[in-house]
Amino acid sequence: MRKLRHDDIPMLEEILVATGAFTDEEVVVAVELLETVVNDPLQQDYEVAVADIGDRVAGYVLFGPVPLTEGNYDLYWIAVDPNSQGSGVGRRLMKHVEDQVRQRSGRLLCLETSSQGGYLRTRTFYEQAGYVEESRIRDFYKPGDDRLTYVKRF
Repeated sequence: MRKLRHDDIPMLEEILVATGAFTDEEVVVAVELLETVVNDPLQQDYEVAVADIGDRVAGYVLFGPVPLTEGNYDLYWIAVDPNSQGSGVGRRLMKHVEDQVRQRSGRLLCLETSSQGGYLRTRTFYEQAGYVEESRIRDFYKPGDDRLTYVKRF
């Protein structure tokens, strides 16, 4: 795991698109957040860890503390190059975030995702990592597309 560099952003954008898991609008937002982290070193809302395999970027995770809470963190984005999926990169990224949350005396890590079928692999990944669906807001993103919040407590 390493910190995000500016030259990572084009590759991370390619990974986001290649996963097929994110809409065009979601990719735009994800890239904007990556640019915020790189371009504003004083911001404290988001942190990014990048995973490499050899000399190529294999994935990343973006997370941060939830304002106005005691020890709560959100995991906003996690994406792994489809060529590296199944090799443990996602698990290593998740473990990195969990370790960071624990080191900071965090007590709760939350993830939000869609109820749509295209997110089934994502939800399965979260569940296998020990996250529990804590809430569901029906029709949140659009009719028939619920927002699911998964939580792990420390």
